[in-house]
Amino acid sequence: MSKKRRRIGMALAGVGVLAGAAFAAEAATATTVTRPAPTVFTGHAFDTCTAPTLTTMQKWRATSVYRAAAVYIGGKNRGCAQPQLTPSWVKSVSAGGWKLIPLYVGAQPPCQTSNNPEKMTAANATALGATDGADAVAKASALGMRTGSPVYLDMEYFDPTNTSCVNTVLAYIRSWDKTVHAKGYWTGFYGFSNSSAAVVAKATTRTDLPEILWYARYDDIYSTTTGFPYDKTLWTGHRRGHQYAVNKKVTHDGATLTIDRDAWDAPVAVVAK
Repeated sequence: MSKKRRRIGMALAGVGVLAGAAFAAEAATATTVTRPAPTVFTGHAFDTCTAPTLTTMQKWRATSVYRAAAVYIGGKNRGCAQPQLTPSWVKSVSAGGWKLIPLYVGAQPPCQTSNNPEKMTAANATALGATDGADAVAKASALGMRTGSPVYLDMEYFDPTNTSCVNTVLAYIRSWDKTVHAKGYWTGFYGFSNSSAAVVAKATTRTDLPEILWYARYDDIYSTTTGFPYDKTLWTGHRRGHQYAVNKKVTHDGATLTIDRDAWDAPVAVVAK
């Protein structure tokens, strides 16, 4: 989604490690599939609507605290063009030391006040979730992000007190997750702490819910534990990202980007060499 629509909706270096057991602990799913253990990054991350140029990424890698960046890999509701986002770019920035966080802007809630081109309905949520989940994996794979990578589903703000809307959204999420999981990828979710993320966190049935949570809570606290807004037993074991500041104009080595700032302790893409 564009930064404008998102506004309306409203450690210096990280370490890449392999983590497997922690992810199996909570992920209750009807789909049984063997997946490579995810690669976890812990540290400073950022997201921006359009993937930066390779030159900008090189400058930021050399002079900023950031070591991971989110990229919008697809979805009919993706708000920005991505002229840089190619397999070659992914390979080059990864070789340069960046970790990448693939984000997919899928269908949005039927009760959402927006003009998104793709919205789910109660009737098509499950089928559309499966279609979009397959597309998300195809987009990640085409960019060189292999099995064992996470894909994060972007669900923007909607009314969490609207029961029928919540049920529709959860049906879509479960179908999307089940499809992504079955194809050998880990399932992540991006949402607002008082809306879409809260709906996932408070769901009484945990089957086929996201294995990783990236929550937007603009408290300016660089942490995935301090101020965590839900049950502290949820998404433990390197499975949290926290978007803690939004729309910040930042310059490093003459290269300026408008970014959202993230504290990251969660899986990142596994990129083909």
